[in-house]
Amino acid sequence: MAGRINDDDVKAVRDAVPIDAVVSEYLQLRNAGGGNLKGLCPFHDEKSPSFHVSTAKGLYHCFGCQEGGDTVDFIMKIDHLSFAETIERLASQAGITLRYEEGGYTPGRQQGERTRLVEAHKAAAQFYVDQLDSPEAEIGRKFLAERGFDQAAAQHFGVGYSPAGWDHLTRYLRGRGFSDQELVLSGLSQEGRRGPIDRFRGRLMWPIRDIAGEVVGFGARKLRDDDNGPKYLNTPETPLYRKSQVLYGIDLAKKEIAKTNRAVVVEGYTDVMACHLAGITTAIATCGTSFGEGHIKILRRLLMDNAGSEVVFTFDGDAAGQKAALRAFEDDQKFAAETSIAITPGGMDPCDLRLAKGDAAVADLVESRTPLFEFALRHVVSRHNLDTTVGRAAALDEAAPIVANIKNSSIQHESAVQLAGMLGILDTQFVVKRVSQLARWARERGRDGQHHSRTPHRAPTAEAPPQPTAPRGPALNLRSPAHRVERELLKLALQRPDLVSPAFDAYGTDEFTAPPYATVRQCIEDAGGATAGAADAEYVPRVREAAPNDTVRAMVTELAVEPLHTRRDPDEAYAGVQLVAVRLAAVNRRVTEIRGTLQRLGSHADPEHLAAVQNELWVLQQYGQSLRERGYAAL
Repeated sequence: MAGRINDDDVKAVRDAVPIDAVVSEYLQLRNAGGGNLKGLCPFHDEKSPSFHVSTAKGLYHCFGCQEGGDTVDFIMKIDHLSFAETIERLASQAGITLRYEEGGYTPGRQQGERTRLVEAHKAAAQFYVDQLDSPEAEIGRKFLAERGFDQAAAQHFGVGYSPAGWDHLTRYLRGRGFSDQELVLSGLSQEGRRGPIDRFRGRLMWPIRDIAGEVVGFGARKLRDDDNGPKYLNTPETPLYRKSQVLYGIDLAKKEIAKTNRAVVVEGYTDVMACHLAGITTAIATCGTSFGEGHIKILRRLLMDNAGSEVVFTFDGDAAGQKAALRAFEDDQKFAAETSIAITPGGMDPCDLRLAKGDAAVADLVESRTPLFEFALRHVVSRHNLDTTVGRAAALDEAAPIVANIKNSSIQHESAVQLAGMLGILDTQFVVKRVSQLARWARERGRDGQHHSRTPHRAPTAEAPPQPTAPRGPALNLRSPAHRVERELLKLALQRPDLVSPAFDAYGTDEFTAPPYATVRQCIEDAGGATAGAADAEYVPRVREAAPNDTVRAMVTELAVEPLHTRRDPDEAYAGVQLVAVRLAAVNRRVTEIRGTLQRLGSHADPEHLAAVQNELWVLQQYGQSLRERGYAAL
């Protein structure tokens, strides 16, 4: 039976790893005000940032898809880990030794599957690095040297060598406590006639790391003529490795990509090495597959969908390179960033170019880029006979939509004029109008698509039905003006309890008209109240733990992260306004109820009961008047 991680160690891990440091490994975060950060949500596609991180509370929440939680929740969700695997990974990063209860700790038995596979890859990467110094690996060292990479470059990128024998790595990892099942599952070994054997043998090895820097696979380059395998052999699809969702070099390039708002996409491992050594430290490459949807999502999170950002593709000038460039252009509209292309001269890739002409030539290659739409236009136009009217018309039909889809509207008109010149059409305005019309239709289709596909945002309710039911009136909108002040007060109670206590703790759940808000108010009380929370770092986690279900827990997270509706730092005066507004609304509701009671009682009511009701009405009216005149002082 797997041992349970000691509770004190779990708390130590949560406290030791700041949430912004963890989230920043996966996406770019920018200041959102109020001590919060924001970025593009990694859990759903969006055009503008709705993913907020509260560094003070250690929480994140996406106001688009409603995903939220703490550091552990984030890692579990984004990397599909169990709770134990997540704690083990974060503990490793923080240098914390975990204690396991219920019989002690046996690493091979008690760690989660993903953690075990990651550790196997980490051990394999070091094994390959060590083997690069062996006599057998001379052929690998020669390969690197011939391409301009010295020992320091190899070490920087973790390049290694897999011995040519059948099971060198397999036997080594068995000795480290890994089972045959784990080695086959990881893709490091494969089934042979007499048991597992090494998948990679006699090859130069590049570790492929995910965006968090963990080794999840390998790329292996053939070195010998008697190797009958492909030139490049990659790790197969495994629980760790999905080639459509990894980019080689992203762990080294991510910070510079976020800083410079530029990513350079090259075609191979040695091209990434050449670019980085030449100063182009934003270079990344796909791993044995074409650039696709999963790769776009990774870059978009780093580039923040900034219209001023750029993705530069480098391709050979041959037919295959042109085909790859056109494939990349098909995905152009999935970027807010501008896309460009840099064609390497003479069919040389960046690695060859650096070897032949030096680092400066690689930098010049990237700087000589042209917009990808221009490349696509030239390719389209070249396929038609422009000497005939029919040919020019056909070229216009195919090229005009490309110009209409140019994201930068300021150069769309100029490009339409250039297209008329390319086609030899003298009536320039005809081409400009055609492009403008297509662009307008595209915008209208986009608006219609959004109108039909997007549903109005509703915050989750505490008692959402498990399945669709027949309409029963309008859904509860927790962001309506009627509920806004209650929401703001709860946000203050979670984010700045020092400003609303002790007054807030005297408020009853019946003062919150929305049932979900009343439930959150009860959770705050169950966690010790705002007064206790004002000086307690574990206050919000306790409120989340007090939530009766995941829906309410998500609501607590959302309220703890959502920015307050004030442009200035909140103070006691701002908090007082919210406290008074909620209390005054409750008083007014009660006054209305009592007036209705008096009307129902009529003149034949019991005099004593009637007097009591009238007295309560008078007291409430006086209290309401005092709240309106004196504000917070009347509470």
